[in-house]
Amino acid sequence: MMKDQTTHDADAQSNRNSRDPDDRAAGSNDRAAGSFGTGGDPTRPLDGVTVVELGHIAAGPFCSLLLAELGAEVVKVEHRASGGDSVRDSTPVGNGLFNAVNRNKLGITLDLKTDDGIEAFLDLIAEADVFVENLRPGAPDRLGIGYDDLRTLNEGLIYCSVKGFNDGPYQDYPALDPVAEALSGLMSVTGHPGNPPARAGTSVADMTAALFGALGVAAALRQRERTGVGQHVTAPLFESTVSLMSYWLVYTQTTEEVPDPIGAGHDNWAPYDVYLAADDRWVFVGPSSQAGWERLCEALNVRLDEEDRFETVADRRRNEDALDAELQAVIERIESEELVDRLREAGVPVALVQNVREVCSDEHLIATDALGEITTATGDDETVRVPKIPIRSSAYERPDPTDPPDLGEDTTDVLERLGYEEGRIDRLRENGAI
Repeated sequence: MMKDQTTHDADAQSNRNSRDPDDRAAGSNDRAAGSFGTGGDPTRPLDGVTVVELGHIAAGPFCSLLLAELGAEVVKVEHRASGGDSVRDSTPVGNGLFNAVNRNKLGITLDLKTDDGIEAFLDLIAEADVFVENLRPGAPDRLGIGYDDLRTLNEGLIYCSVKGFNDGPYQDYPALDPVAEALSGLMSVTGHPGNPPARAGTSVADMTAALFGALGVAAALRQRERTGVGQHVTAPLFESTVSLMSYWLVYTQTTEEVPDPIGAGHDNWAPYDVYLAADDRWVFVGPSSQAGWERLCEALNVRLDEEDRFETVADRRRNEDALDAELQAVIERIESEELVDRLREAGVPVALVQNVREVCSDEHLIATDALGEITTATGDDETVRVPKIPIRSSAYERPDPTDPPDLGEDTTDVLERLGYEEGRIDRLRENGAI
């Protein structure tokens, strides 16, 4: 836990988005002096936990974001000379990723290849509870910040490595999200038969590894309460994605069948797919029981359930192409809104396939306070909606998101919290250590 923590000032929180650019560049901000992240709420489970993140792109930053949303203070460390996180101020998609996974954090810059920079980093680690990194294999050891290096400094430190693979034959291979998706089999079942394998539409492997990393950190913190010592937690992209494929692994071993790409369907049920409505909107329709199938036919005023070829789910699976053609001929005459209303009223699982813009203004997400607002730090300076952590608890409130930090925005504040005096900070800035 970092020293001299103070709680947020309400006015400072409300003014986060109106910071003067010159003040931001100088490292000051309108959060209450001496406060960190979104901490200061003792009801949140990780309040009082300090996390240092040396992460980039998606997996490491998303892991520490999850901890921040549970109440931890997160300090993101970047390298100023290289421009910081590799997706900071990059492409529009890269900027979107940076802004999404780096909210609710403080941002500092340190050059870990200088003596003063590494000294400041180690001073920060000495005060931390958790360290999260997703650097290349071997990079932490080369920098002198591997697990064995840091645990001698802070025996209670939880060291979390989000990496491509656990130690083994693949451990030194370069890894990205699509590498894990390809090796795990996920890519082989994504898309449509006859087409090339496809990756998922978001960074599933990165995000899943990050989730397991955050879970591992939470478990390690609980264990530290009993033992008093930290541990090294690894969360690999490959093995994490394989865990999502568990039922397909069991299926293949018990049936000797290898699944093909499944599109929007599923081998257990039929009908279970997307259909094109009269207004050219795709709608997913998926009754997952015999009763649901009969309610679907009644709601659409077709008696396909009375035909022998569609009587049971086995019959429907056997004649799925004919079934889909019959349903498409009915659905293409119905507007998507009417179709969704009729099937929902009948208790049949159904959903309009929304595009991402529609999700940003989804009425359920707005009504349930699932989205918060931030002002972006990279790309165009604008206010956007981002999803809050989806967990709800009767014991604590989810925090409103704070803006992602400008490069090095909080360096001065963090160093002052570590006891660095103004003159020393100025010298660090002059020699390029920060």
